[in-house]
Amino acid sequence: MFIIALTYKVPVSEADKHLQAHILFIEKYFAEGVFLLSGKKVPRTGGIILAQCDSREKLEILIREDPFFDFGVADFEITEFHATKAGNGLENLLD
Repeated sequence: MFIIALTYKVPVSEADKHLQAHILFIEKYFAEGVFLLSGKKVPRTGGIILAQCDSREKLEILIREDPFFDFGVADFEITEFHATKAGNGLENLLD
């Protein structure tokens, strides 16, 4: 499992110009079962995506499709982890 932390490199007003295309990218990978959770950071300095992917390398390739990556809107930090404990109803996320 992976946490993808996006940090804006541009003002929010500039990020918003690419937001709809970014949302379509997110929705594509929710539909494929790769992305599990996503949302905006508070305060809005970027976002977080929780992902399940076969490998970090595949995830890095996938991220290059994100308009936020393509247009230099955000930096992407990927953290891999092994889920060993989960709250009720989230047990399916465990390794």
